Amino acid sequence: MRVRLLVLIILDAMDKETRLILVGGFLGSGKTTLIYEVTKHFMKEGKRVGLITNDQASELVDTALLLQTNAKVSEVSGSCFCCNYDGFIDSLKQVKRDSQTDIIIAEPVGSCTDLSATIMQPLKDQFNKELTISPLSVLADPWRIADILDGRNAGLHPSAAYIFKKQLEESDIILISKSDLLESDQLEFLKREVKRCYSNSIVLSISSKSGDGITEWIQAVSESTKIGNQIVEVDYDTYAEGEAVLGWLNASVIFNGNQVKWDAFVASFLKELGQQFDSLDLSVGHVKVILDNGKKYIRGNITGKAETMQIKGAVDVSNEAKMIINARVETSPNELERLVKQALTRVTNTEIEMKINAWKCLSPGYPKPTYRYDSVFDNV
Repeated sequence: MRVRLLVLIILDAMDKETRLILVGGFLGSGKTTLIYEVTKHFMKEGKRVGLITNDQASELVDTALLLQTNAKVSEVSGSCFCCNYDGFIDSLKQVKRDSQTDIIIAEPVGSCTDLSATIMQPLKDQFNKELTISPLSVLADPWRIADILDGRNAGLHPSAAYIFKKQLEESDIILISKSDLLESDQLEFLKREVKRCYSNSIVLSISSKSGDGITEWIQAVSESTKIGNQIVEVDYDTYAEGEAVLGWLNASVIFNGNQVKWDAFVASFLKELGQQFDSLDLSVGHVKVILDNGKKYIRGNITGKAETMQIKGAVDVSNEAKMIINARVETSPNELERLVKQALTRVTNTEIEMKINAWKCLSPGYPKPTYRYDSVFDNV
């Protein structure tokens, strides 16, 4: 039986006009890119936007990127939102207090599921009078979700694929991301198939690159009354294994050289990493990097095989730069660390000096949510 919780934390000075939007989805689905573009969209409309990022460790590419929007960004690191609910609420308070936001967008860890039971219901129970809570949106890479619908595992360990499926099951809105990669007839077919399998969810498509679908999604999260409408059964042993099969690496590295062409450097590093992972047949959740030389930044990512590498932005030739690296790969933390350091050694060679500023490699522990509701909280 669900027991209604007393409100233990009060959001200072938060009024009903503050909208909270949670954007979930598996690693590499495009959550951060969407949030980056949508934040710029809201800010052009004069909205005050706050952002909350989340990871098992600090030194987040997502945080570094989203700071470029000039929005207020708070980071919850060391644990997922559901296992550090109080930390999540503290970040909500901080973002609202510091920037009096109209909209707060929160991005949970990409390998996190059961958000409806552990985040949406407690929020609806505790903060319905202080927040306008939007439906839970879950992004899905079109190739991975198509493979899942065909009964396969999208190149993932079966337990990691289990997490992906549970994310889709509990969603209020499924957002098929990267829609620009599909022909219109392919996209419409995929949307129909997703709706057939997940009939309780609103199914939309979006392209952060072209902007297609952003207006429709904003309308859905603003108007839909389906908010945390589904709680699913989750086998926490399988869930824990799905996270633990991934090695997680968060690092920041400082480079010094003589008029280095950093754009080529980032491309070489990601290509080297991708080739190493492919040669060992390692499944990649995502690899993200962002390099800043004090004037401009460039970012790149890999979301599967080496051929998925993408690079955006450009920096000037300079002597110094800092790069943040986040990698989630199906291998042991020790092996992931070895491969990343090996790639760095190869691309820096003897021409670029490298100093590790921060480095953490881990495997997530067993998920233990602060709260878990076993039924949908009705705040009417």
